[in-house]
Amino acid sequence: MEALHIQGIQMAESLQQRTMSQEKVWLIVTHMGDPKAAFLLFFPLSYFTCRRTGVALLWVAAISEWLNLVFKWMLFGERPFWWIGESRLFVNNPPKVQQFASTCETGPGSPSGHAMVTAAAWWVMAASLGSSLYSRTHSVLLSALPYLLYAGMLLAVGLSRIFILAHFPHQVVSGTVAGLVLGVVLSRRVPEGRPLLFFVCCSMGLLLGALLLHAGLEQLGVNLSWSIALAEKWCAHSEWIRLDTVPFSSLTRDCGALLGLGLAQYWKPGGWSLPWAPRALCVALSSMGLYHINRLPLPIRPQTLFYSLFFLKFAIVPQVVMVLVPGLVHLLTDKKKKD
Repeated sequence: MEALHIQGIQMAESLQQRTMSQEKVWLIVTHMGDPKAAFLLFFPLSYFTCRRTGVALLWVAAISEWLNLVFKWMLFGERPFWWIGESRLFVNNPPKVQQFASTCETGPGSPSGHAMVTAAAWWVMAASLGSSLYSRTHSVLLSALPYLLYAGMLLAVGLSRIFILAHFPHQVVSGTVAGLVLGVVLSRRVPEGRPLLFFVCCSMGLLLGALLLHAGLEQLGVNLSWSIALAEKWCAHSEWIRLDTVPFSSLTRDCGALLGLGLAQYWKPGGWSLPWAPRALCVALSSMGLYHINRLPLPIRPQTLFYSLFFLKFAIVPQVVMVLVPGLVHLLTDKKKKD
């Protein structure tokens, strides 16, 4: 592994030296590949394009991020920004690399969550768009374009994670492969129209399953907070360490989103039927609403309160996208038609 890590540092150094002028582009790409972007950005966009695709994307994103958390707890992957210092291999000849505000994530590094969740969630969109294009045009070439864009975006996200020293190349590759497999498998069975009890059981099952695994590993003497200590030690700026990058934050996000998905389908089975123009308005309003919900400051002490509120925040997301905003737009457009 040491040779693999050294090669990864060399690749990151070369990438930074050659493309530092595109720093802002890399940072935008890495934010687009953030798992929470699947919930806050791509979910409303896909939902108002095709209801089934939106439900599938949220389902796939939540399950794949939960599995990524489990894999990270089991694999103990290093991250480049702390491995450089911990390895003591570069004391006399430190690599010419720099950190960024997005670098200092606190969870283990393997496999890459950005690559894994992005590959899984974006597969849903690519497959849906490709199928739609083929049914309309019967052109294999046109229907292949979403898959080419999918591959190109995954490559860009992977390189961005290497560029900012968040992951080694092999972590990006393993995350991408795992995400692709999950996207293909999970998108075949979309829980559209399932009863609320199904989502309650999924949400609580994933939450309790992760907590039991965590407790079991701790009982075996495994320190699952090791990565947090290293991130705090080697991060260039302490303010770059954020509680929403801690593994338990992703856990509460996934469980909250699944419960919210069940509640949204319970409140309004089948969703709202809207023409294309009101749907575009729904995308804009939902995106604005989720942007402000995401910006809501949460108290970080006590941490139990933070995680509880984080859970509620992402349980609200499907309500906004699937119930509140389309319901409001339907009410306004229907009233306008009657007038």
